[in-house]
Amino acid sequence: MKNLIIVLLLLLAYLQYRLWTGEGGLLDVWELHREVEDQRQENARLRERNAALNAEVLDLKQGLEALEERAREDLGMVKEGETFYQVVE
Repeated sequence: MKNLIIVLLLLLAYLQYRLWTGEGGLLDVWELHREVEDQRQENARLRERNAALNAEVLDLKQGLEALEERAREDLGMVKEGETFYQVVE
């Protein structure tokens, strides 16, 4: 009977060891949960960035004023029929 108890205790100790540190054990599960949470945060950040870029693309496609503003400021363009004056100091 004493030998059976010792064997069962050794078996219990081995199973506990495998549960905590073995492949797919609790430590691995906790690490995976942390990685999933990190990935969720990264995805949320990228979703916000994509939404901002999408809004800018829609504005450029549909809003002629934004396109005109960019052409005037960045490229120095003028509308047809306008006269361009450059003031030199």
